[in-house]
Amino acid sequence: MIVVGIDPHMKTHTAVALDAVTGRSIASKTVACDERGHDALLLWARSLGTEHYFAIEDCRHVSGRLERYLLPRSERVVRVPPKMMAGARSSARTYGKSDPIDAACVARAALREPDLPEAHLVGPELDVRLLTDHRADLVQERGRIQNRLRWNCHDLEVGLELPPRVLDRYVWLDRLEEALLALPESVRRRIAIEQVGCCRGLTRQIRVLERAIEALTRELIPELLAFPGCAAISAAHLVGQTAGASRFSSEAAFAMHDGTAPLPVSSGKSERHRLNRTGNRQLNSTIHMIAVTQIRMHPPAIAFMERKRSEGMSNREALRCLKRHISRAVYKTMVRAERARAGRVLAVDFTADPLAVAV
Repeated sequence: MIVVGIDPHMKTHTAVALDAVTGRSIASKTVACDERGHDALLLWARSLGTEHYFAIEDCRHVSGRLERYLLPRSERVVRVPPKMMAGARSSARTYGKSDPIDAACVARAALREPDLPEAHLVGPELDVRLLTDHRADLVQERGRIQNRLRWNCHDLEVGLELPPRVLDRYVWLDRLEEALLALPESVRRRIAIEQVGCCRGLTRQIRVLERAIEALTRELIPELLAFPGCAAISAAHLVGQTAGASRFSSEAAFAMHDGTAPLPVSSGKSERHRLNRTGNRQLNSTIHMIAVTQIRMHPPAIAFMERKRSEGMSNREALRCLKRHISRAVYKTMVRAERARAGRVLAVDFTADPLAVAV
């Protein structure tokens, strides 16, 4: 078996082939990031042996095109997190940094961790991810404008008391605009009025996006919307950041990915675990919000927290346990939904293509 580690870049991809048994470097190659370069890379890899697979550093803004080329050609591709590759480089006997060194470290990391999630062709999860990322950018931009607007209002001595978190509501924006128009003409007043218009326009865009996200999520995985404490935006973050729960070998692997699996820090007779600060922090944040919501209004979660506290755990330790249970339930829900969706697609394909039924 040969592992082809790839260090992807915007213009070129560098590949290093390692023997899976000995870890010895066999060959290396650098190709352009275009169709001809991908053809040359695949022919080179296949010339090394029939049993091989690709390990690509998980930088999908530069590696996505290569993945979309390899997967339809029945090539196995695993994604190696950048931090794992960096750890392999720091423990290697070869010092320095170059593209071939990085590619070899990607391959060694894949050999060391055989349960890495495999890449698959992009599905509707990418659309959800793009929409949620775009909404997050707009919310962030609106927050910056709101902060500047508040300082301008403070300097202008606007006779209107603005409570916290009201500058995304049309009624308060209208009140503020009326108060600004009543002030004497000045450059700061004109800028503040323009900022009110920007907040109103961004709020309108954000709400349109939220409706689109909710509709897409409801069509894609309605089971997640029925999960206690999981609203449409949280469900969209779970779907978009996971990018297919079926690619994980188990719910434990998914828990390591989202950072809810506690890390063992036992030594001698002391057996304990500590908080996992690794993994996808956006996924972890979404699961944390679901857990906090459940603690407030979901009776099973409230009973779970009380039971853990009665066992001597602190609130933080009990919350970590609850997040781990939520991660397990979310994983199973998404896997069931993906399998059901695949069955529906398969049924449609069979109905549309009579030859598929005959086969």
